[in-house]
Amino acid sequence: MRSARTLGRIAVPAIATLLVGTALAQVIEYEANGEKYQTLSRRGLTVMLTHLPAQVAGYALIQVSVANGSTIHWTIKPEQFSYVRAGAGINALSADAVVNVMLSHASTGDVIKLITSYERALYAIPNMRTNNGYEARRQDALAFGGSAKLKAAAAASAITLAQVRLAPGESTDGAVFLHLPKDLKTLTGGRVVLVSEGETFEFNPD
Repeated sequence: MRSARTLGRIAVPAIATLLVGTALAQVIEYEANGEKYQTLSRRGLTVMLTHLPAQVAGYALIQVSVANGSTIHWTIKPEQFSYVRAGAGINALSADAVVNVMLSHASTGDVIKLITSYERALYAIPNMRTNNGYEARRQDALAFGGSAKLKAAAAASAITLAQVRLAPGESTDGAVFLHLPKDLKTLTGGRVVLVSEGETFEFNPD
């Protein structure tokens, strides 16, 4: 079995190949297995994302994969992401807040939606493996027992993007949760923005 560090080294080149021949500051849009993705790289950090069709407890989900191809460390937090629409931003929840939402509102159906939607988006990326991401966290979630709400919270903990400090060559993935305003049934008319280590990653409007 390949080590986590080896998998991390695989993930970074896999994402980086999507950027060959293109300016690094430009957002790249592409489609894989019916899923639409956007990719943006700054100072060697590559961020890839796609909107997930599933909604849970009034929250929209965005699947994010991050690979550090630079020579510095990058701190990534889910709350660094926002969805900017009509001049107003919707901030993503922290990982702890996501678990609390699941404990309060989630059901067995939410668990199925979370896992099915997330895995479809993640595994549609060719050769995508991360060493701090969902696959590593999933094993703990599968072994978690208890009520439906506890299982939903465990699934959310495995799927949600966790705060991580990425060393050079490392990578991670996860979902960010954004609360839908009352006037929206889905995220539309805006763009995803990430601010990390003094850099702003601004993606194309959806």
